[in-house]
Amino acid sequence: MLAAAPGFGQGRPASPRPPQAKAAPPAPVATRWPVQSVSIEGNRLYTAGQVMAVTGLQIGQLAGKQDFDAARDRLVATGAFETVGYRFAPAADGKGYVAVFQVTEVEPAYPVRFEELGVPEKDIVAALRARDPLFGAKIPATKAIVDRYTRWLQEFLASRNITEKVAGRVEAIGPDRFEIQFRPARHLPVVAQVTFDGNQAIPSNVLREAIGGVAIGQPYTEEKFRGLLDTAVRPLYEARGRVRVAFPKIGTEPAKDVQGLNVFVTVTEGESFELGNIEIAGATPVKPADLLKAANLKPGDLANFDTVNQGLDRVRAAVRRAGYMQVKVTSDRKIDDAKKTVGLVLHIEPGPQYTMGKLAINGLDLNGEFEIKRLWTLKEGKPFNADYPDHFLASVREQGLFENLGKTRSEVKVDEQNRTADVTLHFGGAPPEPDRRRRRPGDDQQQPTPGSGPPI
Repeated sequence: MLAAAPGFGQGRPASPRPPQAKAAPPAPVATRWPVQSVSIEGNRLYTAGQVMAVTGLQIGQLAGKQDFDAARDRLVATGAFETVGYRFAPAADGKGYVAVFQVTEVEPAYPVRFEELGVPEKDIVAALRARDPLFGAKIPATKAIVDRYTRWLQEFLASRNITEKVAGRVEAIGPDRFEIQFRPARHLPVVAQVTFDGNQAIPSNVLREAIGGVAIGQPYTEEKFRGLLDTAVRPLYEARGRVRVAFPKIGTEPAKDVQGLNVFVTVTEGESFELGNIEIAGATPVKPADLLKAANLKPGDLANFDTVNQGLDRVRAAVRRAGYMQVKVTSDRKIDDAKKTVGLVLHIEPGPQYTMGKLAINGLDLNGEFEIKRLWTLKEGKPFNADYPDHFLASVREQGLFENLGKTRSEVKVDEQNRTADVTLHFGGAPPEPDRRRRRPGDDQQQPTPGSGPPI
């Protein structure tokens, strides 16, 4: 028997239903909330404030996914970043967003120099910073960025009634040292020869060789040439303690035998200085006494700044071993002309601390992998010593723990968000079982203490 059709029953009209009240429309779901905080990760050349300024985001403003997408696109459009990503989530109090932008900066970046543009440098810098919050003492050496700054600089000079065309280019200023120079595009005479006068501590041929590698064939301006003297010649004197070396007079004349200029440099060498007191400024994550010991710079020694720079490198390495992979070490000089001493104040910028993450081993069988993990002492969660992986592999090779050991290398993958470093040890050639002969009674070779690992 078929069921009655809706609205019908037993041949009688169905009773009319009471009218239904219309349901209220659902309340709109909020998609934009106040921005409570924005942090920047991966930045090194630029400050968090500079990156934040480019995003256009303001603390307290209402924002949603479209706003964060637009902020990311503005960062990408600068050309200063290889990659830009972001994430955002509700704040702990549920009343706003907490956002994080992750950036990878374009490299390399070089110092900037302005030459003969007819306007004070401070005015030029202020004008470029007004156009771009990322402009600073260093900028990426990409054609697009250099061309953009050149165009903005040209527009600024035109506002000062200076119409001469400007050129921006990367120039060498020393061995493996470069800077980005903005100067008039007009043809300049080039340096063909350099002659020194007044030097006694260093022979003229040594000085000519030092300056020749960076100056010969380069367009000449006195400002630029003085910069080259500071980067190529001054270090030769400072390696001899002559920290007051000066170049009081520079003259030029057309070279006789070749096209270009002969540049004449008068040198005032000054006296040799000794190292004075050496101190660490401010709080540091490593004991100052340990850092001074690592520096191995002794008051009374010749103020050889090659040696000083090596000492700074040792201090940097000591802080890196405590897990501060991005540490920066700089120094200020305190010159006492009466005593002929140079004191040093070392400044440590440790940056964030990283810890050891996961250890992975490639190229070994189970026995070999067990042996390596037994010797590895850098445990998960402990401060990450960036020097340890390569030192460990070198020690494994020196101790002869494997027969026929192939090429080895370490690979470190850094998680910037969690401040951890995962290490993968690669063993080439799939070496066979560990050399068990090392553990036979009477073996005259020293055994590794279980769990001790190679020393560091």
